[in-house]
This record gives sequence, structure tokens and C-alpha cells, in this order.
Amino acid sequence: MGDSLTQTRPALLARLTPAWISRSIRNKLLAIALLPLLVVLPLLLAALLAWGAAAYDRLLITKVQSDLAVARGYFGQVLAEVGSGTRAIATSHELHIALKRGDIARMQAHLAREQRQLGFDFINLYAPDGRLITANWRATGAHGIADPVQPIPMTIQTDTNTRSNRTQASVALLDAAALLAMAPNLAPRIHIPLVATRGAAPTERTFENRAMVMLSTIAVRGEGGQTLALLRGGVLLNQNLPLIDHINRIVYPDGSLPLGSIGTATLFMDDVRITTNVRLFQDRRAIGTRVSQAVRDAVLGRGSTWLDRAFVVNDWYVSAYEPLMDATGERIGMLYVGYLEEPFRLVKYAMLAIIVAIFLLVMVLAALFSLRWARSIFKPLELMNRTIGQVETGNAGARVGPVEADDEVGALANHLDQLLDVIDEKTQALQHWADALDAKVVERTRDLAASNAALQQAQRQLVKSEKLAAIGQIAASVAHEINNPIAVIQGNLDLMRDALGDHAAPVAAELRLLDQQVDRMRLIVTQLLQYARPTEYAGYVDAVDVNRGIDDALLLVGHLLAHARIVVQRHAGAAGQAGINRQELQQVLINLLTNALQAMPDGGALWLRTDDHVDAQGRTGVVLEVGDSGAGLDAQARERLFRPFFTTKTNGNGLGLWISIGLVERYGGSIRGENWRDRGLDRPGAVFTVTLLCDPVPPQSRDGALALAD
Repeated sequence: MGDSLTQTRPALLARLTPAWISRSIRNKLLAIALLPLLVVLPLLLAALLAWGAAAYDRLLITKVQSDLAVARGYFGQVLAEVGSGTRAIATSHELHIALKRGDIARMQAHLAREQRQLGFDFINLYAPDGRLITANWRATGAHGIADPVQPIPMTIQTDTNTRSNRTQASVALLDAAALLAMAPNLAPRIHIPLVATRGAAPTERTFENRAMVMLSTIAVRGEGGQTLALLRGGVLLNQNLPLIDHINRIVYPDGSLPLGSIGTATLFMDDVRITTNVRLFQDRRAIGTRVSQAVRDAVLGRGSTWLDRAFVVNDWYVSAYEPLMDATGERIGMLYVGYLEEPFRLVKYAMLAIIVAIFLLVMVLAALFSLRWARSIFKPLELMNRTIGQVETGNAGARVGPVEADDEVGALANHLDQLLDVIDEKTQALQHWADALDAKVVERTRDLAASNAALQQAQRQLVKSEKLAAIGQIAASVAHEINNPIAVIQGNLDLMRDALGDHAAPVAAELRLLDQQVDRMRLIVTQLLQYARPTEYAGYVDAVDVNRGIDDALLLVGHLLAHARIVVQRHAGAAGQAGINRQELQQVLINLLTNALQAMPDGGALWLRTDDHVDAQGRTGVVLEVGDSGAGLDAQARERLFRPFFTTKTNGNGLGLWISIGLVERYGGSIRGENWRDRGLDRPGAVFTVTLLCDPVPPQSRDGALALAD
């Protein structure tokens, strides 16, 4: 019987399998691979969508529940402040003095001042029998006591041990007459026309004229504990927009709700909105609208807290309602907070859509993978046939590729690939030798170009040396020719001064001016010789603090900075000291600072930076940078920047930068000029970089100065 059952199962499967599957191994493999994807993944997706939607809704409810706790806390704080404020007035020295003296005017002034300070809507003082003594809204009679009014029931909380008032206040529901007896000026706020509201409980009323009040009544006691008066203070909640707006700002400050949602808060008297920031339309608040019957039955009927979505006036909100009770525990109203549901609903739908899209993508990718895996089982022969055809058409790189089958067909496919690989390997070897030959040719060409560049550099250096020698000869000749007439002029000046004696006093200023100009000409000649033969005029080498050098240079150009709208930005990062003559470094810095300031006639920014530096030979030094926000250096200026007598200014002589680079290079340093944009900075202007060594190279020649001044 077991053998019969074993033989029956394949026959049964064959009858149940569609013909299009049974006729093809490919279709069988695809059915086996895709069946789990088409059944299991959709069920998993449905479960995930249901769980995600429920979790998201729970998160929204938890958020509004915490918002309700914040609103409840602040509402309770305001209620406690009503009680504590009333008690503070009842125990105030000012009120006791006024009561003792029967000074009604003083009482009124004191109560009015305290009302404004505490923000109460009314503060009334009554006799122990309930007669009104004074109020902050009503004038008194000639005898200091107002006309008797109908006694108002008052509950005084008394501590039997201390005979002192407890600081208590409660929410009370009063009819119009009771409120107006305490504060007639509040009449406009208690009359609220009812607005027909979708889903509200049916009613025949057309307006609401009751009042919901935060109320506190405290006995004013004398020194012996006797009751001198009764003090009643309160805050009307009807149309109390500042209170509800403040609650809303505390619960939902600006930016606390994402996605453009709007937070709202409301106080209900019974099921009527008496103050709210929910809008009926545009800027009109929904005061007078009513809560839905479902919420009314749950909160006011059963006394439970509503934490769910609810339709509020004209849209759906994630809402929280809780009952408000008076001193006797009776439910007289509700406190509500909530936020607009639509943005979060759209996000939830978007999130669910993303999950669906991910699952669909996974299903598609899994199906593609299954298809590729199935193809790898039955494709070896097709691949071999196609590969041979491609090789015959000239595609030498065609291969069967890895074949998972270990049978004779798989071995044949692997052998075919090995044969094609041998042919391709030989071809690649020939190509490799051809490429190596090309690389050798390129390398030899590059070496030849480098040799030519070195030769050209040597030629330029020789030309520069010749230029320097010529400049030195010219400088020496000019100095010699100028020194002779200078000596004659100075001698004649001295002779004139001695010959005239006291008669030279009227022209003493002119003679001093001539002396100054003669000294200036001597200085020019000396500097000309110094820059022509630097090794003969090198100054004493000091260990110079470059940061202090910049301070001194800024001080010397201070008269230029004082008349320019230029902001100086400094970064003193150099800790090392440069080996250079202090005066010569100052001359270089003043030259660079002056050029930078002249490049910014309309104002700008001056950047000064120092840093430590190590050159390619491992020698330590410092770097100074002087940058500006001017027009920058054009191509012609950068090419001829350090040549003698080159200048872009109408009143310059073109020797400043040439002299500066000569001073720096005699100590082994260098100067480089470029634009900020050459460094990849999106900043206008130019920057000059001075590099100095801590241990300078002894001065030998000015060849280096001409390295940039060809």
C-alpha cells in the first residue's frame, strides 16, 4: 500500500500542475522561486502596515495626552494664583489699616491697584453679613458703606488649628444675576450667542448667559481671629482670550508642531466654547460653537478623558478633553487641547506608501534574482553556442563564463573558456610589449624635455647675472657722479652759513630745507649702492619676532590707515623668529603694506598672517602674508612684478618690490605674489607671501633677486 501511495503522489502533482509549467524546466524553476514572493511577502506587508498605522496613531495620542497635562498644570497654576492673590490682599497691612479707619477711598484705591497687578476681573469687599462694602468698579455712599445688596452665599475655608484662611480657589458656574451682582461691568462678556455646530447635541437654546469663573473668597480676620470682612476675587473665563492664548503658547510654542500643523486650546462651559483660539473662519474665533455629542457624553456624561481624533468646528483634530469640576465635584465644563490632524495623516499615508514601495522593490529584486539563478541552471549550452558565434564574428573577448553545472556540459564549457583564454593571453602579451615600448619613448622624451628646461634655466640665470652686473655698474657710476655735486652743494651751504653769520637768520628755514634735501640725495645714493651690491651693505642679522615687526610696521603706516575705510584682520600663528636685519624687514613690510593700502582706495579688508614654516630642505622658518581686497594682479603684472622700474601706479618708480625681494633674498628668503583666487578662495585682491629662515643663508650675490626679475 505504501508503494502505491508513493506512486500516486507524482501523478497527482502532474495533474494539478498547469501544462505551461510542466513542459518547461525554466517555468518550473520560476514557479518554485516566485511562489513565496507572491504569497508570503504580501501577508507580511499587510501585517506591517496595520502595525505601523496603529503605532503612529498611538504616538499622536500620547503627544496630545502630554499636551493636556501641560495645559492642566498651567490652568491649575492660574487657579492657585487666584487663591493666593486673594489671600495676600486679605492679609495685607494696607487693607487692615483702611478697615480699621473705615477709609473707603483708601480701600477702593488699594483694591484697584491690586486688581491691576494680579489681573483679576473683580475684587470685592463684603461685610460679614454679605453686604457690599466696596468694589473696584463701584463708588460708595457718603458714609463710606455702599447700599446693602442681596447677601451672596460664601464658603470660607478655615483651619481650626490656626484660624487662618487657606489659599483656595475653585471654578464656579454662576448665572448672570450672580455675576452681575459682583461685577456689572462684565455683562458684555457673558452673553454668548450659540452657533449651530455639526454633530452637537440638539438644543433649543439660542444663547448662553451663564458665567464660568475662577473664584476665591477669603475672610479678613482681626488680631483676635474675628471676621472683619469677606474678600472675594475672581477671573471670568467667558471670552477670556489672553488666558486661552497664553495656554496655547505654553502648550504649542512656535515651531513645536512639525509639518505645518496648528495647535489649539479651548475652555468649555458645559458643551459651549466660551473662550478658544479655534477659528470659525478667517479671524473670527469659534466662541459659541459646541462640542460634538460623542465627546459631551464621554466627558461631561461619564466623566472620562477623551483622547482620540475629533471633529472640531470645521476640521479633524487629534484632541484631548477632560472635565472641569466646581468645588462640589460637579462637572461644569471642559478643558481642551489638540492639533490639526491632516498634516500627520498625510505623513502617515506617505510612510505607508514608502513601506509598500520598499516591499514592491524587494519583491521585484527578489524576482529578478530568482530569474537569474534559474537561468544559470539551464543556460550553459545556450551560452556555449552564443560564445562560439561571437568569436567567429570577431569578438575575441566573448566567454561562456562560470557554469555551476559539474557534469560533462559544464566541463566542456570551462574547457572552451580556457582555450579562449590562452589565445587572449598571447594577444595581451604582444599588446603589453607594445605598450612598454611606447612608455619608454614617452619617458625618454620627458627626460630630454627636462634637460632642455634646465639648459634654458641656466641661460636665464646667466642673463640675470649680466643684468645685475650692468645695474651695479650703472648704480656705482650714478652714485659717483651724484656724490661730487652733492659735496659741492653741501660745502657751499656751509660756507654761506659761516659767511653770513647772523645775517643768515631770515633764510634759516630755507637753508635747513636744503640740508634735508642734500641728506635725502645722499640716502638715495647709499640705497642705490646697497641694492646694487647687497653683500657690501648687508645689515646685522637679528632674531626678529615677525609678529612684533608687523605691529611696528602698522604703527608706521597708521597715518594711511587713519584716512581709509579698511578693516585689518590678523592671525599671529608664528612662534619662531626670523634671521634678518630688523630695519630691513621693517622696510619690506612697510613697502608691502603701502602697496596693499594703495590697491584699496575705496576701502576694503587687509589680511595679515604669520605662521611657522619648514622648507623642502627641512630648514625651519616663518611665513608672513600681506593680502588685500583690491583689484588683484593681472597676467602682465604677475609676469613683471619684481622687475626694476615696473609699476602700475602713475606716481611710482617701480623699485619697491625689486628692493624688497633683494633685501629678503640676501638672507635666503623669498617673496611670492599671487591672487587669492589662485589659491582656490572666492575672494578679490592679491596676497604677497614672504618666507624667511630662522638661520639665514649668508649673503653672497643678488642673483636670487633677479630670479623673479628677468
